[in-house]
Amino acid sequence: MRIQDIIAKKRDGAALTPDEITWFVDGYTRGDTIADYQASALLMAIYLRGMNETETALLTAAMAASGQTLDLSHAIAPGVPTLDKHSTGGVGDKTTLVVVPILAAAGVAVCKMSGRGLGHTGGTLDKLESIPGFRVDLTPDEMVRQVATIGACLAGQTGDLAPADKKLYALRDATATVGSLPLIVGSILSKKLAGGAAAFLFDVKVGGGALMKTPEEATALAEALVAGAVHNGRRAVAVLSDMSQPLGNAVGNALEIREAMEALTPGAGGVNARFQQLCLRLAAEGLLLAGRVRGQAEGQAEAARLIESGAGWEKFRQIVQAQGGDSRIFDDPQNRLPVAPVLQPVPAPRGGWVAAVDAEAIGNLVVQLGGGRARKEDLIDPAVGLILQTEIGHEVQKGAPLATIHARTEAAAEAAAARLQAAYQIRDEPVPMPQLLLGVLGRETPG
Repeated sequence: MRIQDIIAKKRDGAALTPDEITWFVDGYTRGDTIADYQASALLMAIYLRGMNETETALLTAAMAASGQTLDLSHAIAPGVPTLDKHSTGGVGDKTTLVVVPILAAAGVAVCKMSGRGLGHTGGTLDKLESIPGFRVDLTPDEMVRQVATIGACLAGQTGDLAPADKKLYALRDATATVGSLPLIVGSILSKKLAGGAAAFLFDVKVGGGALMKTPEEATALAEALVAGAVHNGRRAVAVLSDMSQPLGNAVGNALEIREAMEALTPGAGGVNARFQQLCLRLAAEGLLLAGRVRGQAEGQAEAARLIESGAGWEKFRQIVQAQGGDSRIFDDPQNRLPVAPVLQPVPAPRGGWVAAVDAEAIGNLVVQLGGGRARKEDLIDPAVGLILQTEIGHEVQKGAPLATIHARTEAAAEAAAARLQAAYQIRDEPVPMPQLLLGVLGRETPG
């Protein structure tokens, strides 16, 4: 088999065979058969010509098989469902921090491998590392043991799990082929397959702050993720949710940890309604997928009950404690989590109704404050960020705060203020709130 022939075949629009796909993934991962420039040529051919559903599933399986695969079956008690969750990313998206503890409290085993932020979207691992002492670099054995002991872990991908994805993603980033749907599906799903769960819950974001800007693009990705999972013997559901504005009030690592803790606190008031709604819906779909409830409405009620009983809050505390984090944050978050020294409210320049909030601009603003990374090697300030105080559809008075900037210096806060005001569009007439939940794909059970 020759890589030149495989490149030419895909260049001409033909489908690759299972042997060709496996040979390419294995050879490139090992590094002894296929050069970077040859792999780049094939990635570009895939980007331009695409892959059919079967090819995409085969690529995903080969990438997952390129390294170690977690085996949860020997550690988890018989009959306990296993599930993994994935979000395609957005600004202020901290649903994993709420949904995973709820699912674990309901008896669903969740081995969640998360990523770091790059560009305007935040990363779950960066948020968790704002908790003093929290370890995200668990070994595969530690992940399995923790899931067996307390029902969940929140960790980073190790080098032994789907190493083909790490190598291919770096090449995609350097060759402008990141946006290829088959390659996106292969990247996401290969890590999920390597994680060993029997079912996958996907949250596919739609809008200006997301990877997929239009409902059509997001639906295509959701359908491909579900189909790829099914082809590889897994069950999957994909929820399409709005990312035309940031999710929740907090954008920034420690600030988002606080907001997630508030959402899990029994009887807490003031939790952002859209954030709470999405967390409950995702948890409900996860419970339904895992067979813990009979319908979506029952799942949502059960998720709410697990919050009000304190079970979700307690499960998050157990996860933090098991991974070396300072569990005193649950008693005193204001003094145990990083706090920025400068807090500056940003007033609305005029009165009216909020018509748009540029989520991507908000995310980039947090990066500029030091709360994200423009390059992989950038260090993150966990304390900085924004607390948003209004959203699309809300009426604001001139001079009322749009948001509060949490900054390291007064100069940084001043520099951010004008950019933050520019991210908001305010109109004279009322504006409807955007629909949060845009669809569910893959669910067979009604309700």
